[in-house]
Amino acid sequence: MKKLYLECNMGAAGDMLMAALLELYPDKEGFLKQMNSLGLDGVTVRCVPAQKCGINGSHIDVIVHGEEETAKDVSADELHSHGDDHHHEHEHTHDHDHSHSHEHNHEDGHAEPHTHSHSHISYEALKEKIAQMPVPEQVKKDALAVYALIGEAESSVHGVPVEQIHFHEVGSLDAVVDVVGCCLLFHLLGPDSITASPVHVGSGFVRCAHGILPVPAPATAAILKGVPIYSGEIRGELCTPTGAALLKHFVSKFGPMAPMTVNKIGCGMGVKDFPAANCVRAFWAQSEDSCDEIAELSCNLDDMTPEAIGCATELLLSAGALDVFSTPIYMKKSRPSTMLTCLCRPDDKEKLVRLMLLHTTTLGVREVRCARTILTSSFRTVETVYGPIRMKVSSGSGITKYKPEYADVQAAAQKHGVPYDSVYKQAVTETEKTK
Repeated sequence: MKKLYLECNMGAAGDMLMAALLELYPDKEGFLKQMNSLGLDGVTVRCVPAQKCGINGSHIDVIVHGEEETAKDVSADELHSHGDDHHHEHEHTHDHDHSHSHEHNHEDGHAEPHTHSHSHISYEALKEKIAQMPVPEQVKKDALAVYALIGEAESSVHGVPVEQIHFHEVGSLDAVVDVVGCCLLFHLLGPDSITASPVHVGSGFVRCAHGILPVPAPATAAILKGVPIYSGEIRGELCTPTGAALLKHFVSKFGPMAPMTVNKIGCGMGVKDFPAANCVRAFWAQSEDSCDEIAELSCNLDDMTPEAIGCATELLLSAGALDVFSTPIYMKKSRPSTMLTCLCRPDDKEKLVRLMLLHTTTLGVREVRCARTILTSSFRTVETVYGPIRMKVSSGSGITKYKPEYADVQAAAQKHGVPYDSVYKQAVTETEKTK
């Protein structure tokens, strides 16, 4: 079981996430070589050591035609004295990661109005670039899904159809590298679960092509709907649209870190200095055991027939319950009754609670959250004298168990006219020979 927990106490930017994940991956040079072979002209990706508040980590530099994209946080004095004094020919910029060090020319703080003619790239052109990259298909699929979140947010915020969105070229190529790099590292690491802390978004204001915007920037706030976020005393943009979209796509649950035995820690650094260490930390745990959480739902039934309880059981199982069982109990006045228990994944809880209320006579369903340790299972097919039999192989904590699939054993026993047990034992024997 491979678990990944992302600590976003200082927000999340694409390059910081990539640096944190890269510290977990054993072949750093191989990854950088692949990133520099994406077919993006004028783009160079490098990883350099960095330190914040005495903590060592890594920083990802993305150089586009000799430039790095950056955002400019706005001080209170500047907000009141300058206002929005810039005019831009282009309409959309993209993902000003707070972790980049060099300021772009259009953020030089001059008071007089001026215009720029930087080149732009459309949302559709970005998608086409990703589709043509020499990376696994799953990486392309994930990257396009991340960009769909960004595109939908930009479209909603600016009231423009997503097909008409254009991004500033330097910032967009920088963000493409961050998105594809993170998606590639998630693919290479292959975590079984990805969880994260609530996201610190920062506070204050940030300057972009549209002028001075509040933090979190509108696109970032739109992407993070449904995700637990918070602000604080640190002034600046801590979470960017790219960082927000990557978290939204990959993280299955936000909250405190569950108990885990950590094997490695990756630390992705930003460049700006804050009172707290400007970094994203990635905690990696890998073990043979598989631990997860399930919900145990139960209710007491004293006025249902066994047939009706059986019907409810089948409905719950067909709706995704992990297991359903009944237990004889005694209720008030020693009435013989039945306790119906349903085990399910936490995400399925609401659906199954409703089914229990609808298809049984109970007026309430109890819930208990349970942590469980399970063996990791996989399937393989073995050849026996009775034909191929699928085997479920479960292992962990030095334990290995083999279980032939019932349907295969039954079909083989009927076909060859032998006892079920003979086929079962033959399948286990052949599996043990090949372990």
